[in-house]
Amino acid sequence: MVKKILNFIHQEQNGLHQAAYFLGIFAFLSQILGLFRDRLLAHNFGAGLELDLYYAAFRLPDFLFVSIASLVSVSVLIPFLVPRLENKENCRRFLNSIFSFFFALIILASVIVFFLAPYILKFIFPGFPSENYGELVLLTRILLLSPILLGLSNLASSIVQANRLFVLYALSPIIYNIIIILSIIFLVPSQGIKGVVFGVVGGALFHLAIQLPYIFKIKLIPHFSFNWLWTDVKTIIYLSAPRTLALSSSHLSLLFLFSFASTLGEGSITIFNLSFNLQSVPLSIVGVSYSLAAFPILARFFADKEHLRFVEQITAAAKHIIFWSIPVTVLFIVLRAQIVRVILGSGEFNWEHTRLTAATLAIFSVSILAQGLNLLFTRGYYAAQKTSRPLIINLISSGAIILFSFGLVGLFKHNEFFRFFIESLLRVEGLPGTIVLMLPLGYSLGMILNTVMLFSLFKRDFKGSRRKVIDTFFQSLGAGVILGFAAYVALNISASWFNLETLLGIFLQGLISGLFAILIGVTILWLLRSQELAEIWKTLHKRFWKTKVVGSDTDIV
Repeated sequence: MVKKILNFIHQEQNGLHQAAYFLGIFAFLSQILGLFRDRLLAHNFGAGLELDLYYAAFRLPDFLFVSIASLVSVSVLIPFLVPRLENKENCRRFLNSIFSFFFALIILASVIVFFLAPYILKFIFPGFPSENYGELVLLTRILLLSPILLGLSNLASSIVQANRLFVLYALSPIIYNIIIILSIIFLVPSQGIKGVVFGVVGGALFHLAIQLPYIFKIKLIPHFSFNWLWTDVKTIIYLSAPRTLALSSSHLSLLFLFSFASTLGEGSITIFNLSFNLQSVPLSIVGVSYSLAAFPILARFFADKEHLRFVEQITAAAKHIIFWSIPVTVLFIVLRAQIVRVILGSGEFNWEHTRLTAATLAIFSVSILAQGLNLLFTRGYYAAQKTSRPLIINLISSGAIILFSFGLVGLFKHNEFFRFFIESLLRVEGLPGTIVLMLPLGYSLGMILNTVMLFSLFKRDFKGSRRKVIDTFFQSLGAGVILGFAAYVALNISASWFNLETLLGIFLQGLISGLFAILIGVTILWLLRSQELAEIWKTLHKRFWKTKVVGSDTDIV
């Protein structure tokens, strides 16, 4: 049994759809744990000040992680590691140089942020009561350990992936969430929200630790050294700079939204963050999985100058992202109240919190497809070594998110017709704090703009047929509309079957409505002779869990 488990952990895997489904399974497991984590947080604290402080405390450590840890990301390091694996001494020198430079840089940045945190946080989050800034600073300072540990884990992941071990890499975020869940269960009663922060740091430590035994086994543990290979370090910095700037701009736009949310009333940050996490579930399972599965294949095709196959692979991945994302978006919008109530609605998280989070989730869901395609096209450009294009577009869309959000908040405040229209459309009339809905709306509009620009630029840079993508879009959209109507009808019919005052009743209502809608959607696609549906059926018959997948880079947590 132990040998079988080790063989499973150490297997390699290949193939777009098989890889995507395999990655999707691990993403699903990780997301389920993430949702359970969020449920425990919502149950214990509700949408109030404590969770606002907790989520706000992540912003500076997260920014350090994306701006510095990208130096040791998988997509940057693997092309350098793979050719060096045959010469262990050469590989060790390279790893020692990268590790030493990264470690020195992240420690220096963390120390600076540690001392400047009181001033930075007061500027970023002006909406918090003055007596709570001390707690926010303390939580932030503890969380500064997280980017250091996760950055080191990124480096370890690069070594693991260079040796084509996927499962070990995919287990890390699962372990991360398990540790946080345990901290909520055992530390919150005595430590409060600070106990969760300790759990986050512990999760980051285990995120790294699970990969260390294999690295010890192959004797590639990096060591700190002042004898750096400056040529390699400078090359890594040069290659990672566009990706770093793109990620940093995205996190800066999110930082602005969190900052804005702090001024919109207590619980606004929590509502925004919880709904963002919920919409990230289908994004991770579909968009992230397909973009990750496609990345190494795209890189190989482009390196071999097989440009037609490169475009065909992008097209195939885009079609399946569209195929899955549109029905999921429709279901999330129609079943939003059931989803939020089942996942988050207990304890301190009351019905008002549920309704507002459900409305916020619906608005986020509009951009699930756009976010998935953004990931795919961006990795397509990375595989083609054209990193400046997605950087420029990402900078533009990040600025647009800020402008859209700022303008929409102003419009919501001063235009009663617009406010009434939004509140009536999402059925949140009379709820306090509905102004927070403008932040996900601004975010979704910015993501859609990003996709339109990326798609237009991609068509110009890489010639090939796009007609199949358009056909899939309208086919999936048509099935999605019918699926959504079926879910709405099923919700109303089944409402009298169950006691909607109970968790079980709400769950069964949502489950039956969703399954009925999916059955209708699949039938429609089958009648339309959907190529994607046929490919999925064929892939499922290949026992994809036994195929070989080469994992690629992903953002941790």
